[in-house]
Amino acid sequence: MNPISRRKLLATGLAATAGAAGLATAARLAQRYGLIPPDHGGLFGAGETLTYACQRALTLHRPLHEFPRGMISRQPFMNEIGPLPDKFKASQAVNFSDWRLTVDGLVDPPLSLSIADLRALATRNQITEVACEEGWSYIAEWIGTPLSLVLREAGPKPGARFVVYRSIQSDWWDSLDLAEALYPGTLVTWGMNDGDLPVGFGGPLRLRVPRQLGYKSVKFLTHITVTDSMKHFGKGVGSSGAEFGYSWYGGM
Repeated sequence: MNPISRRKLLATGLAATAGAAGLATAARLAQRYGLIPPDHGGLFGAGETLTYACQRALTLHRPLHEFPRGMISRQPFMNEIGPLPDKFKASQAVNFSDWRLTVDGLVDPPLSLSIADLRALATRNQITEVACEEGWSYIAEWIGTPLSLVLREAGPKPGARFVVYRSIQSDWWDSLDLAEALYPGTLVTWGMNDGDLPVGFGGPLRLRVPRQLGYKSVKFLTHITVTDSMKHFGKGVGSSGAEFGYSWYGGM
C-alpha cells in the first residue's frame, strides 16, 4: 500500500466527500492510492470504498485503544457457536497438543506452527473491547502472538497485499489487508484473562483484530494464506461475511 499522509488525504477532500458525485470522486482517489476493498462492487460499493479509504488513511498508525484492568467485563458475552467438526473434538481430547496453524501462499518458507511454537515467538497482551454489529460488547484481556511476527517468520513475498485466514469451521473465513495484518495489535490469540483461550471464545486459537468489529476476529483459527488478490477466494469479496452482506472492512 502506498503511504499516504493525513494532510494529503484531507487536501484531496476524500474524508469529507458526500453525495453521488462525491462518492465517484472518492472512488477515483481511492483507486489512485490503492485503497479499494474487495467488496467495492455492487449497490453499496462506492460507500464501502469511501469508508475503507478514509478509515485506513486516517487511522493506520493510530495507537491501539486499551482499557484499564478494572474495566474487564466480569461476565463477557459468549455468543452461540455452530457445531464443531469431529477433528476439533479429537484435538480437544488431547488438550489441543496437535493443533496446527498453517501459513502458506506468497511466503517463503511456508509454516506449520503448534500453539507451543507460537508461544515461543513472542507474547503480547491487550485489554480491548469486542464490539458486535448486533449491538453487544465486552472488554477482555487477550494474550497471544502478534500476527506481524508470524508473518515475519513466514517471509511474505513481493506483491503480497492480503492475508486470508480460516476457521476449522469450514464455512467461515475472512481476510485483512497487509497493513492491518502487520498492525502490532493484531494478535494470534491463545489466552484470555490470564488463562488459556476458552473454547466458547474461539480457543485454542483466535485471530484478534481489535480495530474492527467482532466478526473479523475469526475463532478456531487453523490456516493463514498470504495473497496478492482476493479474486480466487470464495466469491472474491474478501470474506464469507461479505458474501452474506456484511462489510469486508469492519473498522470502528
